[in-house]
Amino acid sequence: MTSAVPTPVRTVLTTTRRHGVRALLMGGQGCILYGASEFSRDVDLAIYAHPDNLGRLQRALDELGASVTAVPPFAREYLERGHAVHFRCAAAEDMRLDIMAVMRNVPDFETCRGRRTIATLDEVGEGDVLGLEDLVAAKKTRLDKDWPMIRRLVDVHYAEFANEPTDRRLAFWLRELRPPEALVDCVRRAPEAAQRMADEREAVAFALQASVRDGPLWPVEVPLHDEEMRERQADEAYWRPLLQEQEVLRHAARRGQRPPPGGGLIV
Repeated sequence: MTSAVPTPVRTVLTTTRRHGVRALLMGGQGCILYGASEFSRDVDLAIYAHPDNLGRLQRALDELGASVTAVPPFAREYLERGHAVHFRCAAAEDMRLDIMAVMRNVPDFETCRGRRTIATLDEVGEGDVLGLEDLVAAKKTRLDKDWPMIRRLVDVHYAEFANEPTDRRLAFWLRELRPPEALVDCVRRAPEAAQRMADEREAVAFALQASVRDGPLWPVEVPLHDEEMRERQADEAYWRPLLQEQEVLRHAARRGQRPPPGGGLIV
């Protein structure tokens, strides 16, 4: 995977790499590298939340002139609870940098790193990108904007490799394809794998019926919609206590109490 990157993104990535930060590129920039997006205004990194690595990240942030723009502060305790920390990088044209260490639906950093994609970025060199399966899982949020991106990520991969199936690719497509027509096409190509997946994913069971009977596709759309709604609700429930905690932090910051919203690294 090779790609050109805009100058501010390049500045952020080369700086974090030079300081030896253990991180995986994800978010919009990751989607661009997988061919599912054309533009993103920020950099999102999955970070290994070990004190040594956070120290390296702090030195990179200092070089980037980065400041926290909202709550919570840059602190290991918040990262490990699943918060995102948001920065503006003055030395990278005020590029926004968001970091996370824990995400719903996504395994721990070491597991993700073991199945990462290595991309060659112009004027940056090799960079670690969150693997496609984990990126799709991370995008299953309550936000409207993320679901079209999930569809594009999986569609692009299916279009590229549909004629080169492997067991892992088939399992990924059957688990994640969202257009009914693509899902039906996949089960027709791999009916045995689809039969095994049918008990796990209701949409696959309906796609099998449609493929056998050459029937309408709308019955497949119903379980796909229900699946999305369940994920959105689960994400709402996951973020509810985190957002409540952020509100407490905002009130504390307004009253001048600790921790301040732009506080330094706490490990």
